[in-house]
Amino acid sequence: MRRLTAWRMLLHDRSSTAGALLGVVAIVFLVGQQLSIFFGLLNYMSVLVDHSGADVWILSANTSNVDAANLLPGRYLDRTIGLHQVEWAEPILFGNGSFKKSDGSFESVRVVGLRRPRLAAGPWAFAQADNRTLLDLEAVTVDRLDLEILGNPALNTITEIGNFRAKIAAVTEGARGFQGTLVFSNLDKVKEISKTPSGRYSAILVKFKETTKVEEGVQLLRALLPRCSVYSSSQLSAMTRRYYISNTGIGGSFGFSTVIAVLIGMVIITLMMYTSVLNRERDFAVMRALGARKWDISVLVISQALMISFIGIIVGFFLLAMLFNAIRGAAIPSYYPKSVPPLHTAITVFVSLSGSLFALRRALKAEPASVFH
Repeated sequence: MRRLTAWRMLLHDRSSTAGALLGVVAIVFLVGQQLSIFFGLLNYMSVLVDHSGADVWILSANTSNVDAANLLPGRYLDRTIGLHQVEWAEPILFGNGSFKKSDGSFESVRVVGLRRPRLAAGPWAFAQADNRTLLDLEAVTVDRLDLEILGNPALNTITEIGNFRAKIAAVTEGARGFQGTLVFSNLDKVKEISKTPSGRYSAILVKFKETTKVEEGVQLLRALLPRCSVYSSSQLSAMTRRYYISNTGIGGSFGFSTVIAVLIGMVIITLMMYTSVLNRERDFAVMRALGARKWDISVLVISQALMISFIGIIVGFFLLAMLFNAIRGAAIPSYYPKSVPPLHTAITVFVSLSGSLFALRRALKAEPASVFH
């Protein structure tokens, strides 16, 4: 009965209800949009590590993130391959070059060299062709979302990277890096572009046999290669993300934006709920005069807050879904993990209830005797 009364009061005071709903929708939509971009950027930061398929990365000493590794000598690769716990070990080489566009201008790209024929840590999704094209010495890939930046080169177009001939042999899907445009090629081509000495690599990727645990393999390689940094893929991914978050200001920027969105929504909810109680203060006094307890008034106000929050959450997530569908496949970084919506919902409900506390205090002050004044 109390919940039905709360619902009827919401329908009667439509302007305050609409304002409070707007606050909830603002929290859900604005916070969700900020979080999706933040998580999308996180994916860009560690995209190569997360899609490498390797258990462990071997890098130069004191490496703080995957993009800051120094060159390793090839003898470390030979030592690693000789271990019976290792299923495979492959080198990878990072470099930078200038991609020549069709109009003669240049665009800076980050080239990633993979050893043939395994092509470990290579592209994982394609819009055109596949990774077998990288077996060609001059073949390179570009991402679909970077085509416009690179002058919209067609498949099999011959161009130059770092003044060396290159052929656009495949178009990847979602292979974009935080530091810039990613271009994959074979190890020999990237050595040529980056002018890296023979027998030098940026990292060594290791895949263990199923009988070896990753933690045990990490300790084994650290003992074998004391002058190197050895991390599991999950460790390196987390390290790289922490490095960029703490050194680029991304964490503080998105954190501030998210807090502001929550505060805006909370202020709107508080003002609208408080206004609604002020408008209905005499009604609450009548309820008290008819025998309603303070507990009944509390249940009524909290029920109103919960109803508004749940309706607002539904509307907010619907708008978020429309946004994500509209920008799917676009250049805007966007990723919304499945584990986030429950937490997002819980925070929104908490904020809605917090915003109703001021209104509740006012409602409980309604005196039955004021009806007879």
